Amino acid sequence: MTIHKEGYTTIALSLLFIFILNAFVDYKFADIAWLRWLVYICSLALFVIVLQFFRNPSRSFTSGEHLVICPADGKVVVIEETEESEYFKDKRLQVSIFMSPVNVHINRNPISGVVKFFKYHPGKYLAAWNPKSSTENERTTVVVAHKDGSTVLFRQIAGALARRIVWYVKEGDVVEQGKEFGFIKFGSRVDIFLPLGTKVNLELNQVVKGGITVLAELV
Repeated sequence: MTIHKEGYTTIALSLLFIFILNAFVDYKFADIAWLRWLVYICSLALFVIVLQFFRNPSRSFTSGEHLVICPADGKVVVIEETEESEYFKDKRLQVSIFMSPVNVHINRNPISGVVKFFKYHPGKYLAAWNPKSSTENERTTVVVAHKDGSTVLFRQIAGALARRIVWYVKEGDVVEQGKEFGFIKFGSRVDIFLPLGTKVNLELNQVVKGGITVLAELV
């Protein structure tokens, strides 16, 4: 397992904060052993939490010409037919994956193809499970056209804790299934919009792995 590049700055700042905090406690409360040890333990716990959040575990990825692979780790919270109003402006099949702070937060391309549309939206930081988060939170929208003509939209959505969305794609890029297209820090959600009639292989509340779990099969 390695540490993702998006974590380098956060980990460095965390270490700096921990060093300053511990130095202050050692200086100011040198005679209160229990307090110093409490701060040491809490500092270690904080460092481990930050470190695990940015982990990038080694994986054997799933691939397939007509497969749609889960773009993120987490739990399936939505499977429903809905109106997609930003790009398609018609009914689509929506699948949403909630990413808790303990999940790996790397986002991966669900299909291979060409990026036909990309847009970043600044916005609010409602809880990721709030239905309005799809249209009101900070988010990105990516549309990829598969070579067979199928078009899939996926959306990074910031949550109550996530205050930074990172993306690595732009319109015109040729993307490969399973490769990273972005990262969201500290809890969030990914929505994916599929053509009606797509066979979804998931169930509500199912735990999924990004780049591994088969989300659907394109018609």
